[in-house]
Amino acid sequence: MGPAYNPSLRMMDVGRQQLRTRLTSKSKGSKQTILVVDDEHMSDLMRSVFRRLESDGFNPVAIVPDGSRITGDDYETHTLFAIENESPAAVLLDVRFGEYDTDRFKGLSILKKIVERDSSMPVLMFTQYARGPYRDTAVTGSLSIGASVDFIDKLASPEEVVLRLRRLIGRAPKTIKIGDLFELEPENAVVYAVNDGRHQIIREIQGMKLSILNELASAMYRSEGEVVPFSRLERFSDGEDSRASLRVRIRELKISLGKAVARDFGATELIINVRNRGYRLVPPTN
Repeated sequence: MGPAYNPSLRMMDVGRQQLRTRLTSKSKGSKQTILVVDDEHMSDLMRSVFRRLESDGFNPVAIVPDGSRITGDDYETHTLFAIENESPAAVLLDVRFGEYDTDRFKGLSILKKIVERDSSMPVLMFTQYARGPYRDTAVTGSLSIGASVDFIDKLASPEEVVLRLRRLIGRAPKTIKIGDLFELEPENAVVYAVNDGRHQIIREIQGMKLSILNELASAMYRSEGEVVPFSRLERFSDGEDSRASLRVRIRELKISLGKAVARDFGATELIINVRNRGYRLVPPTN
């Protein structure tokens, strides 16, 4: 018999035959699966995280090993098997498993195994050690090859959990806020100026200028301060001198954004040229 489900929490009993059966019968469409590895997945806190993930269009699936004496090793074995077969978009991983002292930091061991197998797999460590020496230990001991890993406090809000997962995955939300003055809707290819809560489309920004803004805003969303290399932006310019053409596009973009909110953005505001590297977007303030 396959694993039981209820509407608010999908659980995976990852016995090999059961998982094979589930994979051949699943029909989640285009939803991205988030693999949740936490022995407290039934807690109120985790249920709220599951609900938020589902409401934001993800398919959260919890690892639930079977047996009477579950240890961190069971979670490790089942997690690695599930990653290989389920191909999740990301893993939400707790740091501690079970009642035994040997499992106190088992999540770090699981993290290391995930990174060794696939350093590109986004992993959000759901832990009370979001800062401090234990986090540093994980980074220096497990992530020396530069994995896509972040840490979040276990008491963080479900909204913050989803935001951090989106950043790790690189999946932009429907709306990206650029400070208090602008909002970008990547899927609808439109940017708004925001004045006293009112949204007005900036019709001047389209085509290559909109594509450049999309790149800059998506980078800012993934990691505040992230620089977009010249090489990535120059494809949205034309002419024999692509770098010079890009500078013109950036200047036109800043002028269009400034006009929409009655601002004159200087060289060190909004879109900044980082010498010999590229450009980065800096959220403006009122």
